[in-house]
Amino acid sequence: MRPGATRVERDSLGAKAVPADALWGLFTERARHTFQLSGRRPHPALVQAYARIKQGSARANAALGLLPARSAAAIVWAAGRVIAGDVADAFVLDPFQAGAGTPLHMNVNEVVANLANERLGGRRGRYEPIHPNDHVNLGQSSNDVTPTAIRLMALDLERPLAAELVALERAFRRHAAREARTVKPGRTHFQDAVPITWGQVFTGYAESLVAARRALAAAVDELRVIGLGGTAVGTGLTAHPRFKTRVARELSRLTGRRLVPAPSSVTTAWSLRALLACSAALRGVAVDLAKICFDLRILSSGPHTGFAEITLPEVEPGSSIMPGKINPSVPEAVHMVAFQVAAHDHAIALAAAAGELELNVMTPLVAVNLGDAFDLLTRGLALLRTKCVDGLCVDRGRARQLVDGSMIEATALAPYLGYEVVAQLVKDALRTKRPLRDVIAAHGLADAVTLERVLRPAALTGPAVLDVALRRRLQSTPAFVRFRESART
Repeated sequence: MRPGATRVERDSLGAKAVPADALWGLFTERARHTFQLSGRRPHPALVQAYARIKQGSARANAALGLLPARSAAAIVWAAGRVIAGDVADAFVLDPFQAGAGTPLHMNVNEVVANLANERLGGRRGRYEPIHPNDHVNLGQSSNDVTPTAIRLMALDLERPLAAELVALERAFRRHAAREARTVKPGRTHFQDAVPITWGQVFTGYAESLVAARRALAAAVDELRVIGLGGTAVGTGLTAHPRFKTRVARELSRLTGRRLVPAPSSVTTAWSLRALLACSAALRGVAVDLAKICFDLRILSSGPHTGFAEITLPEVEPGSSIMPGKINPSVPEAVHMVAFQVAAHDHAIALAAAAGELELNVMTPLVAVNLGDAFDLLTRGLALLRTKCVDGLCVDRGRARQLVDGSMIEATALAPYLGYEVVAQLVKDALRTKRPLRDVIAAHGLADAVTLERVLRPAALTGPAVLDVALRRRLQSTPAFVRFRESART
């Protein structure tokens, strides 16, 4: 075929040239020249979801006696080639396009029709014996197909994201087991608080990922309810009365997920609440991920003037001007990913609120942002795990130094000496720059043996039973009475 060769196709708007070798048709060609907004292509998982719907619909229509078995088989075969990625370059439309995703939907219909016709001996652009609207789209509309395709895309993309959540959780649990007894300062308000073990810190990160994964699974579970068969406004006009249940059954076989027809396809035509809930679950993952990234950045700060409690793997030089400087580059990048996912969620929320009358036309925007959010989080989690968390090291000596040089033992003393007395002891220790234990000993409030018993670092990282007899003994000494009175005055 000579370069630049075209074929002429016609629709209700008139005749127009289409590249002769194009698998798409006139509807796609018009949209290709109209919508050039982002320079991007549709998400492959979304295209595959459309193609699965075409497979399931063809099988359902054949079973209902509406489509010849030979035609249905050709459509199923053609859609299978789309799913396999064999004709990925045939999906040429910008994802920001006309409302309800009609252009991309027709792009799929036309590609499937042309492939099916060629298999049956026909030619591209002739649409005989299979027509993109009359046969590939039989019993369907963009208004029920596109929301269903987005749901199938999310169901598909959830699996790799869930796997990465599990992998990062396990990485943190490995560190938790290794550092179960390593005590470090806890901090609240960016100030010294009470002791905590690194094992508890890493376990906290791991459990947050478990909770995020469960919330995502619950949200994604709602996406199994599909409105396919509702056609234009959810009433099912042009669809067989049993198409709705039959196509859900066929798609369940194709996707490996148990899909069920929506109780009201009218609702699913305009309500994107289930997709918004999925996006909100992704935002929840992003929020905790952002917190973890911030912690890793600040806990590795320094190395000489910051916290410097952990060291992160070196992945690149940190400065164009400061030799030898190393930055926490991976947590920084993933932190940005988390913020971007939150932005995607905001766009989806605005789109979900834009449903009007019997349709929400903003589904293409939801598809773009939901697909991007899944991809960013999946890649971000993998990057954080492989290039940062797996190679993270706790500086146990630094942890011990910070614990010994801090006032974090004060809280454990309060039940024995009283809040006011301990507060004054802390002030004295800070003013004189002496360890808290030395100040206590200097005032004769407790001997070294008693302090060691009450203030063992490992004992300060969990619940403990108050020794009432010891408290009574400590608070009955003359030294304690004198110090308490001086503290009050």
